[in-house]
Amino acid sequence: MEHKLGEMELRFAEMIWDLAPVESGELVRRCAEAFDWKKSTTYTMLRRLCERGLFENRGGTVEVLKTKEDYLSMQTEVFVDETFAGSLPKFLAAFASNRALDGETIAALQKMIDDYKKED
Repeated sequence: MEHKLGEMELRFAEMIWDLAPVESGELVRRCAEAFDWKKSTTYTMLRRLCERGLFENRGGTVEVLKTKEDYLSMQTEVFVDETFAGSLPKFLAAFASNRALDGETIAALQKMIDDYKKED
């Protein structure tokens, strides 16, 4: 799946994630209101997102194949891979270098680390 969505693709995907499962006719109506799109524009955009594996239009009902959380997780993974050679410690170091981490954030990160250690 191509990992990056354009601005309008993302706005459209967020609409689907919020409404799904949703009838394609309802989606056309909502897109006309929200984006001033024609029916053909909505179906073209829907086809693109279906081809990318995010959604499926089955019998006139649009269903989610990849959740928003799945998509964001994949985006994050690609970003860390491309920008920090896949190194999570390098990413966290860069993230924390310009801001102080409060105790609550540090505790949450430590809990995540501890939870992952338990899974091993």
